[in-house]
Amino acid sequence: MKEKMIVYVDMDNVLVDFASAFDKIDPDLLIKHEGDEDEIPGIFSQMDPMEGAVEAFEFLSEQFDTYILSTAPWENPSAWSDKLNWVKQHLGKSAYKRLILTHHKDLNRGGVLIDDRLKNGAQEFPGKLIRFGSQAFPDWEHVIEHMRKKYM
Repeated sequence: MKEKMIVYVDMDNVLVDFASAFDKIDPDLLIKHEGDEDEIPGIFSQMDPMEGAVEAFEFLSEQFDTYILSTAPWENPSAWSDKLNWVKQHLGKSAYKRLILTHHKDLNRGGVLIDDRLKNGAQEFPGKLIRFGSQAFPDWEHVIEHMRKKYM
């Protein structure tokens, strides 16, 4: 049996709509943490999935050896557990024990990383980097179409 290609998917602004939490957070906290919103306690538990993200992750999990590769802020200890709970709540069995939290994404080996930024080692990732939200890959529909054409 052929080994499945490894695919990593970032969370923030790829699977998770970061800004969707802002309406659910106390406005005073938003003002206090302006510019460092990722340090608001509990913010990662308030986020909604990006449009099409849950279905896309399920598809990728069926076709590839798929992991979630994300970074959590050091100054927000609840972020680590909130990200795990978000994965359990929204992705369930397809993501069971597939969450990797790291500030060095380039240390992971695989075929593809789907990420919206070049930070935390994404730019140095040794496989193919798909820039989610870019002109070529503005949404999950375009990413899945590319994955089907290129890797299936």
